Amino acid sequence: MPYQIVTNGDAGLSVVFTAQVSEKLTRHIQVLSRLCAKEFAGLVTDIIPAYQSLTLCYLPLAAHQQQIMEKLQRILRHDLPEQDFNSQLITIPVCYEQAYAPDLISLAQACDLSVEQVIALHSNTDYLLHMLGFSPGFLYLGGLDPRLTCPRKTTPSARVPAGSVGIGGNQTGIYPQQTPGGWHIIGRTPITLFNPSLPSPCVAQPLDKIRFTAISAADFEAIRHTPT
Repeated sequence: MPYQIVTNGDAGLSVVFTAQVSEKLTRHIQVLSRLCAKEFAGLVTDIIPAYQSLTLCYLPLAAHQQQIMEKLQRILRHDLPEQDFNSQLITIPVCYEQAYAPDLISLAQACDLSVEQVIALHSNTDYLLHMLGFSPGFLYLGGLDPRLTCPRKTTPSARVPAGSVGIGGNQTGIYPQQTPGGWHIIGRTPITLFNPSLPSPCVAQPLDKIRFTAISAADFEAIRHTPT
């Protein structure tokens, strides 16, 4: 795949791909991430896969930028091996009722749809998890029905509750913690999405599929209060 390597800060390099966001590109980036974790052991502090890039944060006292770049180029000259990611289909319950979905009505109006149509379209798709960001465990999901595409809010909300399910542009995603946010909140899940005390802290990993299922407010509260 066509790419370029660019500097990222004073101790980082990013491999930036020109291909459109797709499952194929996400798989390519995830394979590259695994290879880099092996090849650069002891030389990097972080490996950050994203939609169209992979960033390596290296230790300046352990490696020079040119050394990292040349090794990256050697890896990228060859076809990357196929790898099995044991991807899963994960069902996430979502309450779309008004108390949990402050922007559902306005988004439906902006998309010229009924609330029922928005819920049906949003919960009738298997979404591909492309990446995790901007806060720990935030799920960036591809596969949103084009009819639900809606520009992000002009003024972001100061506090978006943990578990909120939002739409921003042609993406949907879930906020794992309470944070500010500019996406339209159309529902909320009662399950914990990120738990740093677990060996695998995120509820899902890139290349997993996510399916939303609509639940009532009573179900939401019952699940939320069920010990885990």
